[in-house]
Amino acid sequence: MESPQEIGTFVVWDYVVFAGMLLISAAIGIYYAFAGGGQQTSEDFLIGGRRMTAVPVALSLAASFMSAITVLGTPSEVYRFGAIYSIFALTYFFVIVLTAEVFLPVFYKLGITSTYEYLELRFNKYVRLCGTILFIVQTILYTGIVIYAPALALNQVTGFDLWGAVVATGVVCTFYCTMGGLKAVIWTDVFQIGIMVAGFATVIIRAVVVQGGIDIILSDAYDGGRLNFWNFNPNPLQRHTFWTIIIGGTFTWTSIYGINQSQVQRYISCKSRFQAKMSLYINLVGLWVILTCSVFCGLALHSRYKDCDPWTAKKVSALDQLMPYLVLDILQDYPGLPGLFVACAYSGTLSTVSSSINALAAVTVEDLIKPRFRSLSERSLSWISQGMSVLYGVLCIGMAALASTMGTLLQAALSIFGMIGGPLLGMFALGILVPCANSLGTFVGLMAGFAISLWVGIGAQLYPALPERTLPLNLETYGCNSSYNGTNLMTTTEMPYSTSAFQIHNVERTPLMDNWYSLSYLYFSAVGTLVTLFVGILLSLSTGGRKQNLDSRFILTKEDFLSNFDIFKKKKHVLSYKSHPMEDGGTDNPAFNHIELNFTDQSGKINGTRL
Repeated sequence: MESPQEIGTFVVWDYVVFAGMLLISAAIGIYYAFAGGGQQTSEDFLIGGRRMTAVPVALSLAASFMSAITVLGTPSEVYRFGAIYSIFALTYFFVIVLTAEVFLPVFYKLGITSTYEYLELRFNKYVRLCGTILFIVQTILYTGIVIYAPALALNQVTGFDLWGAVVATGVVCTFYCTMGGLKAVIWTDVFQIGIMVAGFATVIIRAVVVQGGIDIILSDAYDGGRLNFWNFNPNPLQRHTFWTIIIGGTFTWTSIYGINQSQVQRYISCKSRFQAKMSLYINLVGLWVILTCSVFCGLALHSRYKDCDPWTAKKVSALDQLMPYLVLDILQDYPGLPGLFVACAYSGTLSTVSSSINALAAVTVEDLIKPRFRSLSERSLSWISQGMSVLYGVLCIGMAALASTMGTLLQAALSIFGMIGGPLLGMFALGILVPCANSLGTFVGLMAGFAISLWVGIGAQLYPALPERTLPLNLETYGCNSSYNGTNLMTTTEMPYSTSAFQIHNVERTPLMDNWYSLSYLYFSAVGTLVTLFVGILLSLSTGGRKQNLDSRFILTKEDFLSNFDIFKKKKHVLSYKSHPMEDGGTDNPAFNHIELNFTDQSGKINGTRL
């Protein structure tokens, strides 16, 4: 085993690799701007003309929420709190099944572009407007963090120029989103997930070689208490336990996969419902691979620095910088490979930002512009969508400047999703699963859920939980051949782990802080969803929600589940379609039929979805 020596710096080749990644992404955008006649209609631009297949969509789904926050945040999370994070593998499974069997069938059979169109079909246009505005706010905030955070971490360790990186990321993203639309977003994601896996693989292989084998890394992890998988403490205040990750995590991630426009937009762009479901299930494998890589990187971090923690020794100023620090430490003799890792972190950023920009453009065009200006032609809508992409790209770069005042990454990002995504998930769940929900109940439920989750979320930012709630593990510094006076046997477990620059220090701890504000950040989403559901159902029942006559297309029905097994039946009655075109459950609208029809006219899309 080599001892951690002085770490390297960035050389020319690293910049070359990084620039290459940006250039290829931009080139894909240019290609899709002109391939196949370019972006004729706003539907081409926003949902790839509904002609995508499962595998690229699956890779793209996996890439877009595996941002740089995953590449930099998860390994340091495992380093600090142990491998219990890998229980998320189970969470992902539940999330994907819920999405594919509950949300996807309803969105797909309605043939919508924006998920918020559903809210108008099911409730009314005010509910839709609320959903749209919340989504836009949430996405711009999140995207700001996603652009800024990796730039900061990489800047402080590698000396990679901070605002140069932020602006380059923003500009390249905006460029290929505007030029190539959703097809460019999906294919750049496929390329970027390749880079991400390559970057992770480089680090893992090199770390295993340096440390002397996988078994050494695992036994170090075991000795350091990092293999803490089985923590079945049911207390909802503990930051990560089996239950907070399974229950809280499922709510948080379902609000991302089930209803978040940037995800739904992709699986709706598949050419058949079967392809859409397949894309989700294949994407599950991608999520597992990336989770495994990042958890293993965290264990490698611990093995490398088990007796000399760079964070306590003040070699890095935040936990998110440990990963780049490790890369420069073990890969310094291989010019170009640190660049590959930085490209890996930035691919995560690019894929997330580009899907956000495309989704924001889609939501703005479908929910805010189309309903107001009915007379616009497809051509001008396509132009407006491109203009919106540019606008949101600029806004997200601006948001990144604002994010420079916020603190630790992973938690900040997930708590934004929890605070806003939770109530939104509750709203869609009311629509899809609760036939008696009406628009008044849903609206008040959304407001109540939003108020409660903001209260707990902001409280938790101001008064961070105490260490006995977050259970950080020991970090040792006795092995640093250091310039400390004497051997300073300092094990840091005492630093409260917080995410913000706004926290209020040394206040009297009140029961409210120690219980309500110390709630695990993963439960923010669950609280929002459940409050929304509860208030929504009570109010709807008391305001005559039972009496409304609903179109069964707007809710999840038994047929939606049973149609999974159509693949086995299809072979028998293929011929009978010609004689009875109406046989398929009376759907005369080709957009909802399982038979593939390639439209040339655009009117086919409209007659079944507008009531």
